[in-house]
Amino acid sequence: MGEQLWFTQVLNHLLAAPVTAGLRALGFHVAAPAAPISNYNAMVILVALMLAVFATWLGRRLSVERPRAWQQTVEVSWLGLEAHSEDVIGHGGGRFINYLFTLALFILIGNLLGLIPGFESPTGSIAVTVGLALTAFVYYHVHGLRHHGTARYAKTFLGPVKAISPLMVVVETISHFARILSLSVRLFANMYAGELITAIFIALVPVAGVIFMGLHVFVALLQTYIFVVLTMIYLSGAVMEEH
Repeated sequence: MGEQLWFTQVLNHLLAAPVTAGLRALGFHVAAPAAPISNYNAMVILVALMLAVFATWLGRRLSVERPRAWQQTVEVSWLGLEAHSEDVIGHGGGRFINYLFTLALFILIGNLLGLIPGFESPTGSIAVTVGLALTAFVYYHVHGLRHHGTARYAKTFLGPVKAISPLMVVVETISHFARILSLSVRLFANMYAGELITAIFIALVPVAGVIFMGLHVFVALLQTYIFVVLTMIYLSGAVMEEH
């Protein structure tokens, strides 16, 4: 384990004993019992706490008569993403907005967190991006099964030509699992490289570092958009009707 961030130290100080006991009860070997929480796990917890606090704060301050600028920003973002999901997924795509909006906020905050001194971007860890990709993978398959039923959804893996159905099952299965790799590696590679390059330039050429911070923000927004849109596309394929 590398050097712990201050927030990681706080969590390990407060939670090391119960976390270590829980992991051992589940059969996991804990290499560092005094510090079982890694930096990327601490950053994931921090992002989740930030989202929970923001949602609570937002819910208590909503106003129909006099909406403030921050409320209008959230509403425009929500409605824009909902409309985009209808375009990509099709009619009824808006029912996935709760998951998609939460996913977008989590990834965006995680991408930008590393710009704050004393923190790291959790999305700069492959373990975190694989976790995000797995949630998207499970989510669209669950909704595919709900929409079609087990038998009909299984048929979508067979392809249109019965003669090559066994081959199509293999191809489709590999294709679906490859999506986990595609989603996770793309997000991880871009955020890890962006954070590393920004840190190097800030240390060597501070002026250039500021420029790269702006580029990092753009990449963070772009990668959030790509991840969410690809999730929409996979949802569309899972719930679309055969013609």
